[in-house]
Amino acid sequence: TQCHFLLWICFTMLCSVVIQALSSVVALGANIICNKIPGLAPRQRAICQSRPDAIIVVGEGAQLGINECQYQFRYGRWNCSALGERTVFGQELRVGSREAAFTYAITAAGVAHAITAACSQGNLSQCGCDREKQGYYNQEEGWKWGGCSADIKYGVEFSRRFVDAREIKKTTRRLMNLHNNEAGRKVLEERMKLECKCHGVSGSCTTKTCWTTLPKFREIGYILKDKYNEAVHVEVVRASRLRQPTFLKVKKTQGFRKPMETDLVYIERSPNYCEEDAATGSVGTQGRLCNRTSPHTDGCDLMCCGRGYNTHQYTKVWQCNCKFQWCCFVKCNTCSERTEVFTCK
Repeated sequence: TQCHFLLWICFTMLCSVVIQALSSVVALGANIICNKIPGLAPRQRAICQSRPDAIIVVGEGAQLGINECQYQFRYGRWNCSALGERTVFGQELRVGSREAAFTYAITAAGVAHAITAACSQGNLSQCGCDREKQGYYNQEEGWKWGGCSADIKYGVEFSRRFVDAREIKKTTRRLMNLHNNEAGRKVLEERMKLECKCHGVSGSCTTKTCWTTLPKFREIGYILKDKYNEAVHVEVVRASRLRQPTFLKVKKTQGFRKPMETDLVYIERSPNYCEEDAATGSVGTQGRLCNRTSPHTDGCDLMCCGRGYNTHQYTKVWQCNCKFQWCCFVKCNTCSERTEVFTCK
């Protein structure tokens, strides 16, 4: 018995050594991966090293936001094409414009959306379904929480800790970025869906269980695009002693009226994005496709900034009106179509 006991102790110690070794390997791997990701702030790198599983989802969320930005602005002079480069969040727009406001809001919302979805799917180790809602009965409306409610609070909080960690310098732009980050997350939180299922004989709704689900991200994109169109011009209010930026107020108003929580805010006018300019995130409109007859932003007049456009003619040829002939071959006519494509000079 004593021999068995000693063997058990040795086995336990061996397991402990193996676990420690595996933990060291995992930690070393996370450290190498996180150090190779460009553009991370020190606090973001620390989160990455402690949660390497989450950093993959963060990248997916940021890409989700960039893809949505490119979709929403696909017909504009600025079309988000410069994003998605260099860092996990894409190239930063140095000008504090409406476009910068949108990119910060949509990527913060994208990270919150992706983290929340990953939790619900069981793909992250430290989160899952929203435990606060499980089993709670709503007496007024006659249903109880069931199923797997998306834990949006966890997703929003993780986005807040990680995304906001890149705002280090105490500047006006920092206040603008933090406000727009929060606006994006707030819009996502407010658009959570309630889904319910009835239970009972022959489809009767004797009891009903409900749960919360994430909205389609395209819906968040449309809402934030509307808020971009109505973005609020703000200016900073500085502390009287240290002269550090303290909070933002709506510009050209009496008093200190602050913007609404879900407003997108900007501090500088947008450039025209006609010419290539790395500082403003503009790739210019030269070579962009345009619509010759459209009066909107995709029209050649606006898209090409008055430089004019080139006309390209193409002829598409294909086999058409095919019929089976007895016996045994298929006879077709040759059809053609001429198309014109216009690109900015």
